[in-house]
This record gives sequence, structure tokens and C-alpha cells, in this order.
Amino acid sequence: MLAGASGNQYEEIKKIIHDLKLEREIILSGYVDQADLPPLIAGAAAFVFPTLYEGFGLPILEAMAVDTPVITSNTLPHTEVGGEAALYADPQSPAELADAIIRILEDDGFRQSLAKKGLGRAREFSWRKTAEEIYKMIKAI
Repeated sequence: MLAGASGNQYEEIKKIIHDLKLEREIILSGYVDQADLPPLIAGAAAFVFPTLYEGFGLPILEAMAVDTPVITSNTLPHTEVGGEAALYADPQSPAELADAIIRILEDDGFRQSLAKKGLGRAREFSWRKTAEEIYKMIKAI
């Protein structure tokens, strides 16, 4: 499933799916309401997030928090947020992304290990901890 509102290259993606006759295998869900994301992500074999534009990487932590292994961009801030609990690929390399997806799908032990590490990583982040860190920085000024 490809979830999210249509954006850059949406028509090109639809054409590729059509040309490869993958309409039955790949669902283009469109926009998904925030409340529906956790169960949707939890049901996935992997959360693939090869973004070039994400700021902090909150979607990475959201996927980790529901026990779903993450494949994301090998760039900052994604590597910083995911730590050793995510699998990284060049977001502009279809071959690297495909290799990462295949690894997750074919290696159950690796997928489970990554999901377990992800749960631990997600617990390291919280809104309370963020607020406390910001408060410390403001107080230090």
C-alpha cells in the first residue's frame, strides 16, 4: 500500500503501477486520517519511508512504536532518529530501496530484531522528554 495524499510524481507512480500490471498488488490509498495510521502501519511488514523532505522524522518513531520495522532514508535526521533500529537506503536509489524491502520480507529473524529494536528506540523519545530538554535550553540562556 502507498498511503498519503498525491504529491510529486504521483501520476508517474500510477503509470508505473499500471505498466507493470500491479494494480491488484499495490493499493494507492490516498490521504489517511491520523487516527487510522497506527493500525494501518502496525499491519505492515515494513514501513518504507524514503523521504527527502521530512523534518524531524516523527513517522519513523510512530512506526517503531507499533512494532513495525522501518526502512528510511540514509540522510539526517532519519539516521539520527532511527539510530540502529532502522534499515537505511539511498532515497534516490530504487535498487537500494528494493534490496532493503526484500531483506525485510525474506529474513524473518532480521525483521523481528529490527522491530524489537524499534520499540526500544521509540521509548527513548517522548513529548515530556522533549519539553524538559527545551526547558533546560531556555533556562540556560
